[in-house]
Formats: sequence, structure tokens, C-alpha cells
Amino acid sequence: MNQDGEIIHKEDMIQNMTSWDLVYYILRANVDGVESGYCTVPEEDRSNGRLKHLHGHKVTGIEEQGDKVAVHYTTTEGTKGTMEADLVIGADGPSSTIRSLLTPYVSRKLAGYVALRGTVLEEEASSAARRAFSERFTFFHRKGIQILAYLIPGENGTLEPGKRLINFVYYTNFPSPSLEDPSPEFRELMTDVDGQYHRITMPPGKTDPKVWAKQCDIAKELLPPQFAELVCTTKKPFIQAITDAISPTNEFLNGRVILLGDALAGLRPHTSAGTSQALFHAMILADMIEGKVSRKEWKKQSLGFARTMQQRGVDMGDRSQFRDLPLEEHVKDRNMASIPREKEVWPEWAVGDLS
Repeated sequence: MNQDGEIIHKEDMIQNMTSWDLVYYILRANVDGVESGYCTVPEEDRSNGRLKHLHGHKVTGIEEQGDKVAVHYTTTEGTKGTMEADLVIGADGPSSTIRSLLTPYVSRKLAGYVALRGTVLEEEASSAARRAFSERFTFFHRKGIQILAYLIPGENGTLEPGKRLINFVYYTNFPSPSLEDPSPEFRELMTDVDGQYHRITMPPGKTDPKVWAKQCDIAKELLPPQFAELVCTTKKPFIQAITDAISPTNEFLNGRVILLGDALAGLRPHTSAGTSQALFHAMILADMIEGKVSRKEWKKQSLGFARTMQQRGVDMGDRSQFRDLPLEEHVKDRNMASIPREKEVWPEWAVGDLS
């Protein structure tokens, strides 16, 4: 779209979307039997082993004990304990506790911009907004700004027209020295309605209405009217500081502790590859454990994906937010975001030292 809300470029393709709450409740139904309106809880099947999900446990330390790994933890009630494991998998996100214990020098660094996010019920949007976003993946670009919107399932995963949600992601520049020493503007943006400062993510519904009103005024001035409508009518906006973080390796303590997914490399959202990375890491780890691939090949493939996609996200974000590019360059970036793995050739800088 251009700023007047007119379509200036169009490509036909199949784009399948989902929502995190749908994925979350499907996982909870299968992992620990949580009931919801999203899906039925399957019968327990222990033929492939047993999975136990422990809530409220924070890892506080990891150490080798013979041929095992001791994992120390504290519960939300204050109880301290230790678990013993043959293999510990750190899959605890870009702010990974496991990674911080093993590589305390690796931390999340601000990229210079944030993502303002929210949803609007399809039937509550204007006819102009529905024409712009229903059955479409819509973008607008200008220097320092990228916004996009698409449909996701509605309450309890419904796909009924009108009951679906229009989801938007609005990237806008917000320079700040660091998460620990934020600029006044960044601190104001990330301080919630109760006065608490959030370093990375503002939870849905906690954004200060006065702060969001400022963003609404900016949106009305700089965005196409259909996009400005989404920003100004979302009921529970939330904010995500865009950051970079990547571990120098994915295995520690003689290979008894490994990292995967965002814990290994926190990808910028432009790549749309965070879930793909986690799934790929999980699948090739299973292949390695089953002896289908060597440990060296597992490490090469896992690190190659992480480093290549992490750098790709940095390149895409920096081009989108800090350069004034013609339309065809933005289209090229989107098309390069998700090249299938079998077409990848990991460059030497992506794989690095595998010793």
C-alpha cells in the first residue's frame, strides 16, 4: 500500500496463518492435559515415553556430577531442589536462563526499534479495513517504519469470517542506549499503566493509554488510514523491543547441555523463522540421538541454521528500518525470508569452528 491506502503492488501466493494461543493450547492439551475450547484432550499414550511439565520452577544453576548434570532450581513457593539428568536441553527462549548461566557475557542487545502489536476483531473493523486485510497479507513501508497485517484464528481457534482477528505488527524506530540504561522515550513507551518499566515486552493490556494515544496520533499522520485504524482501535496492544542475541556454540559441559531454538539464536521477527528454527533443531536433535546423523553434522546444521537466519534477520531489519529503499527491495526481502532448508548452503562464517 501507499500512504493513501491504495494498492501499489500485489503478488498472488498461498499464505497459511495461525495464532500463538491456538498453538499453545494444542501443546498444553497434548503435554499435560489442559482443557480448553481450542481442542479436545487426547488419551494419554505412554508408548513413546512420559512427559512431565513442572510449573513455577526457575533454574538457578547447572553443574556436572560424574556422567550426569545436576540442575538446581527454586520454585515460586521458595522451595529449592536439584534434578539429575543425562541431557539438559535449553529451549527457554531468547532470554534463556540456561544460556545466561553458561555464557553470562551473551545478552540481548537493542536493535534500535520496537514492534507495536495488537489485534482487531474482523467484524468490528470498517469495510475499508476488511477489504485491505481480509484474505490478504498487507504491508506498508516508509523510512523508519514497516507495518503489516493478516488474519489469524479467533476465539477458540474459529475460522468463521467476521470472528477471525486482524493481527498487525508495526515496526517503528525507538533508539535507546541499552535495556538497562533506556532513553527517556523508550522508558516512557515501556512503562506500564502501573508505573512498572518492562525491559523487553509490554504484556497485552498493560500499555499506558496515554502512551498509546501518542502512538495513535503518529499512526494517523504517517500510516495508511486502514492501518491507522488498527492501531487506534486495538483493545489490548502490546509492545516488543526488537533485540539480537546469539550464543557462540550450542553445546556445553561435554555435550551434556545443549541449546536450541531462540535460546541459541533469538531471531528478529522479519524472518518469520523462529518456529521453523525450533522445529528444525528439535528434529535434527532427534535424528542425532537416534544415530541417523553424526554429532558433527547435527552441530553443523543446527549452528548453520541459527547463524544464517540470525544474520538474515539483522540484515532485513536494518534495511527496513534504517534505509530508504524502493518498493522492489522490500519485496525482495520478504521473498528471501523463508528459503527452504534444503536450498540453503551454509557459508563458512555461519558454521564457524565445530571443534
